[in-house]
Amino acid sequence: MLTAAPVPPIPAHQLLVFLLQVGLLLLLAILLGRAATRVGLPAIVGELSAGVLLGPSLFGWLAPSVTGWLLPSRPDQMHLLDAVGQLGVLLLVGLTGIEMDLRMLRRRRATAVRISLAGLIIPFLAGVGLGYPLTRLLHTGTADGAVFALFMGVAMCVSAIPVIAKTLIDMNLIHRNIGQLTLAAGTFDDAIGWFLLSVVSAMAVGGLTAHKVVVSIGALLLVVLAAVVVGRPLVRQALRLSGGSAIHTVAAAVAMILLAAAGTQALGLEAVFGAFVCGALIGSSGEFERSRTASLRTVVVAFLAPVFFATAGLRIDLRALAEPAVLAAALIVLTVAILGKFAGAYLGARLSRLSRWEALALGAGMNARGVIEVIVASVGLRVGVLDTDTYTIVVLVAVVTSVMAPPLLRLAMKRVECTAEEELRLTAGLEAGARHDEEPQPRAGEASRY
Repeated sequence: MLTAAPVPPIPAHQLLVFLLQVGLLLLLAILLGRAATRVGLPAIVGELSAGVLLGPSLFGWLAPSVTGWLLPSRPDQMHLLDAVGQLGVLLLVGLTGIEMDLRMLRRRRATAVRISLAGLIIPFLAGVGLGYPLTRLLHTGTADGAVFALFMGVAMCVSAIPVIAKTLIDMNLIHRNIGQLTLAAGTFDDAIGWFLLSVVSAMAVGGLTAHKVVVSIGALLLVVLAAVVVGRPLVRQALRLSGGSAIHTVAAAVAMILLAAAGTQALGLEAVFGAFVCGALIGSSGEFERSRTASLRTVVVAFLAPVFFATAGLRIDLRALAEPAVLAAALIVLTVAILGKFAGAYLGARLSRLSRWEALALGAGMNARGVIEVIVASVGLRVGVLDTDTYTIVVLVAVVTSVMAPPLLRLAMKRVECTAEEELRLTAGLEAGARHDEEPQPRAGEASRY
């Protein structure tokens, strides 16, 4: 009788390097993340900088032998680090889905949809139009220029609800009408963004053909139908079986998010799309309380997400910007990303009869890309749509737009009067907060730092 040989354990040296990688990246990411928040920047800026410092941009250039030992280019070694990062990003996206306020989205759907659609279509078309000349300018080597152009459209049109929410909370604008509309429109943007990313990624893997487009769209519709018909009752039943225990609820939520991610990955779509849809189902089920994810959020925000962003930073090579063509492309992409999102959100707001300053505030808030743009860039690098140069450019957009959002919001909101309804909402929020003062709360910057 033939039996398969047992799989050998991970070699001792490989395990040693992996532990040093995770520990060093995490420590540096936490330190730089805290430094970033203290000067008013999103934590993601510092955490990405941890990877940039250890990567080819600086440490890999100054001490290549040391970097070669700590961060070897062998796929089997780096895949261990990537696996931790992928687990972190799936759970982070799942938590984003859980914290979507679908009731607010339904309540403000007409205005939010107009703002969101304009904020999606205009930058998407601008990104697609930019993608074709960019391919020739940078010689990306992409197998299909149309796929690269579509991917740039997706990268230009996304927003980042975690960054938007954190910015609004820090600036005490979460109770304002503009804050509520920005969250509603940004939530819709996030959902559509995952759809588009899944379709374009499937095209990148299989090639841009009519058959692949139909298959990808069909798979998306199948996921949505399965989520509504089968997923919703399954999620509710799983949460009921957890017995109300916070530990069991978190375990059930993590298992469902990972299994849903595996399902969409098996269909040729992006795993993050499945995680996002499952998170939305969990958050909207009547059997779930968002407060129960506190322990999961602590692990993700304090450990897994910083490791992912630091790992993403390792792939950034800022030396590429020394090349005139890459620098010119970066400036063009950044300009198109900012103006396209601003123009879309502004137009949608004006069509909804909002004032000029309210429209500018919406554009400033929705311009923040943050974590979503980094995930999009990582997916593009993994499926071969982006190379190091274009990956660096897209991540640069995420950082710059997240940093510029708060001052622009502050400038615009100075010209927007606070209504009586907003004052009542603020008062109600303060009273609700006072009732929970004795409960343990996450420190500023921890609850939604990306």
